[in-house]
Amino acid sequence: MRTLLIAGDHAGFDTKEFIKQSLEEQQYTIIDFGAFSDERMDYPDVVHPLAREINAGVYSTGIILCGSGNGVNMTANKYPNVRSALCWTKEIASLARKHNNANVIAIPARFVDKQTAWDIVITFLSTDFEEGRHCQRVNKITTGIQL
Repeated sequence: MRTLLIAGDHAGFDTKEFIKQSLEEQQYTIIDFGAFSDERMDYPDVVHPLAREINAGVYSTGIILCGSGNGVNMTANKYPNVRSALCWTKEIASLARKHNNANVIAIPARFVDKQTAWDIVITFLSTDFEEGRHCQRVNKITTGIQL
């Protein structure tokens, strides 16, 4: 998991750049889908390409940002093999990995400071899926519930 995908809109640009630089300092390879400035743009334009790569299994992990985190999260979760989790605390990021095997993290850049966003990312990346009873639940996300 040393190559990570990242994308965000104009509202998430500064935080995205901070996270990207911090990850590169930790020897991660980052593939940046944009935005490449804080000029207004539409988040689906950068999240769809990232989510397609995760969905296809080309890469395993992504980080997405927008003002509230909701728009990027909704977009990413349109893909059956993407489990994107909206996280605004380290604890939520940890549970998203442990219990939901999230492979994408959505960060609300207007509601967390850069240090908190970094702490969320590091927690997400350093937490493993617990498996066990959670496997059955996670499998039902994509396959549906048999009635």
